[in-house]
Amino acid sequence: MMNTDVTTKLKIRQPVHKVFEAIISPTEIGHYWFSDSSERWGAGKRITLRYDEYHAEGVITVLEMEANEKIMFVWGEEHGEVTMVTITLEELQGETIITVVESGFNAHDPEIMAKMMGQKEGWVYMLTCLKGYLENGISSLRASLIH
Repeated sequence: MMNTDVTTKLKIRQPVHKVFEAIISPTEIGHYWFSDSSERWGAGKRITLRYDEYHAEGVITVLEMEANEKIMFVWGEEHGEVTMVTITLEELQGETIITVVESGFNAHDPEIMAKMMGQKEGWVYMLTCLKGYLENGISSLRASLIH
């Protein structure tokens, strides 16, 4: 049976608390990922994420959150294709190893490979933008992908 998880890992040269805060803060997220989020992320919250540049928005439901360690959420309801995203953070000598695992893709979907590749591309891009922002203050990378 095919593994339908998409896993992406990256090292960010910042302490784990800074990386965690950048993900859950509605003001920080606009520097590297979405235009904004409706509120600070927390377990049990439904958060609206907006991409002004793409005239799009989506809702995530935060299932679990452990400060500076893990964020787990589901998204894709509005497209009828819900997947679960687990972000884990590990501090190693003052730097952060961030791992994103997206799971729950439909193994019987004839488009599964294209969808999984698209999500992998998206996670690599998001983490690269996060790294550029946190390490070098670059906030002009986000929303630059052309579809």
